[in-house]
Formats: sequence, C-alpha cells, structure tokens
Amino acid sequence: MLNKLIVLFFIFSVFIEAQNVKDSVFSQTQKINVISVQELRNQLDDIFNDSNFSSAYWGVLIKSLKTGEIVYKKNADKLFIPASNLKLFTTAAALILLGENYKYKTKLVVDGEIRNGTLNGDLIITGCGDPTISNRFVDGDINIILRNWIDSLKQKNIFRITGNLIGDDDSFDEKSFGFGWMRDYEFSWFAAPSGALSFNNNCINVTITPTTVRLPADITIKPNSKTYYFINKVTTVENGNNEIQLIRNRRNDVITVKGNINVGSKPIIEFIAIDDPTDFTVNSFADELTKGGIILDGYPTDLDKETHQIDYDNTTTLFVNESNKLTDIIRETNKNSNNFYAEQLLKTIGLEIYDFGTIDNGVKAMRGIFENMGINIDNLLITDGSGLSRLNWVTPKHIVNLLSYMYKSEHFKAFYNSLPIAGRDGTLADRMKNSAAENNVRGKTGYLNGVTALSGYLNTVDDEPIVFTMIVNNSLVPSSLAQYLQDMVCVRLVNFSRKQ
Repeated sequence: MLNKLIVLFFIFSVFIEAQNVKDSVFSQTQKINVISVQELRNQLDDIFNDSNFSSAYWGVLIKSLKTGEIVYKKNADKLFIPASNLKLFTTAAALILLGENYKYKTKLVVDGEIRNGTLNGDLIITGCGDPTISNRFVDGDINIILRNWIDSLKQKNIFRITGNLIGDDDSFDEKSFGFGWMRDYEFSWFAAPSGALSFNNNCINVTITPTTVRLPADITIKPNSKTYYFINKVTTVENGNNEIQLIRNRRNDVITVKGNINVGSKPIIEFIAIDDPTDFTVNSFADELTKGGIILDGYPTDLDKETHQIDYDNTTTLFVNESNKLTDIIRETNKNSNNFYAEQLLKTIGLEIYDFGTIDNGVKAMRGIFENMGINIDNLLITDGSGLSRLNWVTPKHIVNLLSYMYKSEHFKAFYNSLPIAGRDGTLADRMKNSAAENNVRGKTGYLNGVTALSGYLNTVDDEPIVFTMIVNNSLVPSSLAQYLQDMVCVRLVNFSRKQ
C-alpha cells in the first residue's frame, strides 16, 4: 500500500511540475527579451537537464538554416527511437521518388463478357495500395467511393455478375502487421494492417448510442461487413462514466463491445482494426452491390484463393479509380500522424521502384535518397513507415540533415505544408497556444511509451529560419512534461535574436 502511495505521489508531483512549466512558458511569452546565443544555450541546458528526466536521455540538434551554425546540440550522433518522427523520412522520400502529383489507380476489371445487363464472368478489383478508399477526402459516409463504383457499373450496363467478386492484392506482400510492432497493438485502430487492397483505413467504425437506463445501448457498425460478428454488452447507465472496450477474439471473427455509456451522453464512435484487408474490402463491396441493386451470383474472394489463374491479357478494364494527389496524402500522413497512410506509402515506394510492395523494397529505395541528404545510412535502421516499431533507430543529426535537405528541395512547399502548425491544426493544435510560437512552429510530433519527439521548422524574431529536433527516450514521466519542455524550447527559439 505504501509503495502505491509513493507512486501516486510521484505522478501527482510530476503533473504539478508540468503545469508549472506550462504556466512558465506562456506567462513569459510576452515578457521575454531578445537573447544572445550563449544565453540561449544556457537556458536550453537548464531545460534539458530537468531532474525529472535523470533516468532518460535527450537527443537535440538545433541549426540555423541561414548561416548553417549549430545553435545547440545534445547527443546529436546517438541513436534514438524516433516514434512518429520516422514519418518525416517516409513522406520526404515519397515526395522525391513518387512526385507531388502521384495518384493511386485502382482498377475494376472484367474477366468475361457483358450481355443484356449481365457480366458473364468475374469482376476483379486490382489494388495498388491506395489508402484513400474511404470518406477521408470526400463528403458523405464511408461507402461513398464504393457507391460511385456501383454507379459506374450500371453505366456499363452491369446489373448482374454471374461469377465472383475477386480482390487482387498481389502488388503488395502479405505482411500486414509491422515488424517490431507490439502484439498489444493488434486490432488497435492506430495499427491497422497494410494491404494492396484496403478500405476505410482497414478499420470498422462502431457507434455506441445510449438508450434507456439499465438497458443495452444501441450499436451501429460501419461498414456492416458480414465477415465480423458483434456482441453487444454495453449498458446505458445514469450518472456514470463512459467506459467502452472493444475486444477481438483472435481465434474467430467475434468482436465484443462491452462497458457503460451515460444516458445523457452523445454517441461514442470507436474503431477496431481488421486483420485481412482484401477480404474486408471485397465483402464490404459485395454488401454495397446488393444494396445498389446489382446481383452477385458468386461470392467475394481473394485472388489467392481462386483455383484458376486470371489472364489479364484477356480481360477488360471497365474504369480506374484515382486517388487524391500525393500532396494531399502526405498532408494527412503528417498532420494527423496517420500510421496506416505511412505504411501504405512505404510499400508503394517499393512497388514503384522495385515492382513489388514490401517494407524491404521501400527501405532499399529510400536509402539512396538518404545518402544524398548526407545521412550515414550505415548508422540508420528503418523497419516500418510509421514509426510504430521500437526497432527503428535514427540520430538527431539524421533528422536535421533530412529537414535541411528538404528546405532546399523543390518539394519543400508540399513537405512544409504537410506538417502540423503549432496552436492551429493536426497533432500540434493544442500546443503552444497564445505564445509567440503559435502559427510559427511547423513540426512533426512522435510518441511511444517512453518516447516523445518533436522536429521541424520555425522562424526567430529576426526571421531567421531554424531547423530543430528534440527526442527523449527511456522516459518514465508523463509525456505531457516532455511536451511542455519542447514547447518551452520552441518559444525560446522564436524569441531568439542575434541583434544585441
């Protein structure tokens, strides 16, 4: 009992100190005078030597993009787990290797003849890794793109399909769960599996709505694929907290939704990742076909399960679904730290450069780009595209070299605009508000247990462009304290001036 009280006291003390740090940052925002380089370095030493991080270690590198001067460094050549800062590597390489106007092209192909409103044969969806087949960039519900496909089928005079609905996912490998991802991540929305053919970020949306006290809540599933079965164990309660859990049985396709929802609560939307993207996509589309009035005599299936080979030379492409441009996809990846998009991008790089979408091919293609950035690729380990893996290792110098290279690149505008803006949007929307850093800092956040990262760009009070990275590893205190320290540094940098 005493040990528990000590732990609780420690956590409470850390939160109090974090709040004091936060108050210090913003109370001084309008009071800080311009400071010298040496004064800045002394202040940063004090910040990064905070006693709460005595068991952790910081990696920091701050550089002037105007003069090339290293303003501050700490463990700049040491290896760190970058968390979602790894997305900087993935998205930069995608812009360079694929181009800003790159679009995914998912094909709907017929293997058979169309006569009198009937497709006598199979309908094949040929995937290429498009992560945007959802409502992310369009208005409407999650099935809007599938409905557009159905309208296109009807325009081609197809109202019945005698064969199967086949998903061709062979442009990517079958390794959908990232190397080095913790098993606890399985079925979590932020660890949705990758796939050449994917739908709705490879997640199911579960909406829980309260009913009458002591009675079961209402549960709505979208997409309502017949592949998964849901058990409702959510009770509507009075004056209680909302506590919802989604539990997936690994041995079958049963998902239990359990917990409580307050009778006065607004509907709660939870997400759970699926484990077979192709099966999920074709089954979801089959359901929409039925709703849209198109009869499917066969069944939805994966090309790998078909007993006969498809001869694409003797098929006909009905139409092609094009995604948004890569610039939009990069923006979603970085602004909202979308892990699924990052994983799709890395395999897409592998597909476009080496004709097969794998993590290994994607990393191999990126390594040449990183060499051009002045990054020592022998001292760099990348195992996924999102940073979810704890087996990724980069140095602060790697990150600053990448950001410095992109600053001079023709793709800088697209890259810069993809980063969250302090106090305004993305994962920085609630940070550095009402400070001099608001609407100035553009940075990529990163978080894993024991890891908190922030890297990006800002301009000083003299309009001097600065590139920076701050990563802490092995931290046992709440990430909020590390974030406050990072925010404090950004405010100091924004107020930094050489004019004394």
